[in-house]
Amino acid sequence: MPSSYKVIIMSLGISLLSCSSKTATPGPSGNTGTDNHAVTDKTYLFDTTPTWAEEFNTGSQPDTSKWGYDIGGDGWGNHEMEYYTNGNNVAINNGNLIITTRKENVGSNKYSSARLFSKGAGNFTYGRIEVRAKIPGGKGTWPAIWMLPTDNAYGAWPNSGEMDMMEHVGYDPYNIYVTMHTGAYNHTINTQKGVTINVPTAISDYHTYRIDWTPASVTAFIDDNQVMVFKNEGTGYMVWPFDKRFHLMLNVAVGGDWGGLQGVDDSSFPCTMQIDYIRIYKVTNL
Repeated sequence: MPSSYKVIIMSLGISLLSCSSKTATPGPSGNTGTDNHAVTDKTYLFDTTPTWAEEFNTGSQPDTSKWGYDIGGDGWGNHEMEYYTNGNNVAINNGNLIITTRKENVGSNKYSSARLFSKGAGNFTYGRIEVRAKIPGGKGTWPAIWMLPTDNAYGAWPNSGEMDMMEHVGYDPYNIYVTMHTGAYNHTINTQKGVTINVPTAISDYHTYRIDWTPASVTAFIDDNQVMVFKNEGTGYMVWPFDKRFHLMLNVAVGGDWGGLQGVDDSSFPCTMQIDYIRIYKVTNL
């Protein structure tokens, strides 16, 4: 790992609230998951050609056969301040998907932004998920690249899991957060598994965020440098709900329980998150 990247703490407590609603309910009765057994330790291999990809090289808007939008401004479980619009805050330009967050009134909200999901056309179980992006800075911004369960097979959050490949808060400009949430490991009980990675160019440069997701573990990387391993303990879905379909989420929030801890600086807006590409590679030796 280069000296410019340093994993500085294990992340616990309120500092790692994520971008989804946080009301937990028990999983389905008797549903303990398919991985309630010892996990085989082996080297997993991945295709070298993506099985699903977005290069954002054509058109002016995201492909509606691949992407949908969460819409609204009700706080999204985290007291966020933005209104997520149906495409007004996204565009494709110069080979990038651009999410623009603005200071503008939309209904009772004072900011607008976008939250895209691949649910439907882009559901995945295991694989190498790689996203190259440049994230915004500025106090009050809260960009994220993450994954949610498509079916909530084990019940509502956190039992069916969440994988945060990249989170950033603008008042902490040089740190990137990577976190896994499950029924056993989540911030509501102060047990979530995560790391804080010091990246001096977090907001000035593009970086590649990646997870290698297999039946044995979720391993996270930034610019091909391994920063975290979350292992399947073989004890069932409360620890390992990651044997079901998940989909991608891309968004920039404003304020909220974590992003707004030090207030919101309106001079931060407009700002953009730029996604250069997304590439998904299949595991070849499951």
